[in-house]
Amino acid sequence: MVNPCPLIFEPIFKPKVWGGRNLVRLLGKQLPTDEPYGESWECADLEHGQSVVARGPAKGTPLHQLVETWGPRLLGRARLADGRFPLLIKFLDAAANLSVQVHPDPETARRLGGEVRVKHEAWHVIEAREGACIYRGLVPGATVQSLAEAMARNPEAILEYLHKTPVKAGQTYFLPSGTLHALGAGVVVAEIQTPSDITYRLYDWGRVRPDSDAGLHVEQGLACIRTDIDFARYEARSHVGSPFTTVTRLVTCPSFMIEKVRFVEGMEQEIPYAELVCWIVLDGRGEVLYGKDGREPFAKGDVVILPAELKEPRLRTETDCLWLEVTIPAESDLAAHPRPDRASLRDDESQSGKLISIRIDKQDKP
Repeated sequence: MVNPCPLIFEPIFKPKVWGGRNLVRLLGKQLPTDEPYGESWECADLEHGQSVVARGPAKGTPLHQLVETWGPRLLGRARLADGRFPLLIKFLDAAANLSVQVHPDPETARRLGGEVRVKHEAWHVIEAREGACIYRGLVPGATVQSLAEAMARNPEAILEYLHKTPVKAGQTYFLPSGTLHALGAGVVVAEIQTPSDITYRLYDWGRVRPDSDAGLHVEQGLACIRTDIDFARYEARSHVGSPFTTVTRLVTCPSFMIEKVRFVEGMEQEIPYAELVCWIVLDGRGEVLYGKDGREPFAKGDVVILPAELKEPRLRTETDCLWLEVTIPAESDLAAHPRPDRASLRDDESQSGKLISIRIDKQDKP
């Protein structure tokens, strides 16, 4: 088996009745047919969805095989999720409304076991047409009991109970397990999740689906809905910048942390991580240099996994770059690179004009 190297996987495309063709225009994806596609799975280690390395020294290797053979060389101190790689990364293109749904809460996952796992997720909006929205949680004062009673009389009543939020490009929303939610029509997102593909649909806008993707799960879904979630707790922002890069914290939860990173063109800098890192590239081109002569180019639409034990990694940007950086909270620091506080970062930047790494705050849990 080859040594740890940067990983970019073959996309797993999913045709959906609610999908479109925006993954081609926005992210350069090469969809295999003329069907409407709703999902592109970019990093998956599931029973019924397994990513395979697209290029480089590990080309053709399934992700789960790398999890087993590289172990902590890939994961660092990040923990597996029920024996699986701890992240599921997708792009979603909602040409029409997605079903109103909920993912298993911890109690349901413990009770049912197997493939029924807790699923926390976040949406980063890549594009939203005018008037687009998401649905997240219940309106103030609503209860699961009142929702159930209303739906028993009329299934469409669920729309009166959903909290509707207008959205625009660049916004990020966290949806912990147990959140009743739906992605609205005209929204394209990057979706960061824990590794589970169990969804309970409560309402599907009256549409007919293929048999393989049909059915509602109202009773199971109602049993999973949580009404006590403080979304703001997980979405507290922080920001640090320099002439060459900015880093903005978007989401912090026990399962993952998301930051938005911008780098200017023409930079070459050390990547001083001793932890598993995922880059969801939203704009620009560059490459990761590693070892004696290793290099992995990346561009808009790529999802790059940087193993914890990556030899002498460096970043080189060809253009201005923007990506989402996803990490797993763990009792881990940067090897041989103490994390500076924000004051020292600003002092060092003003004195030298160079910033090797910005990693704001320790990976604390909310």
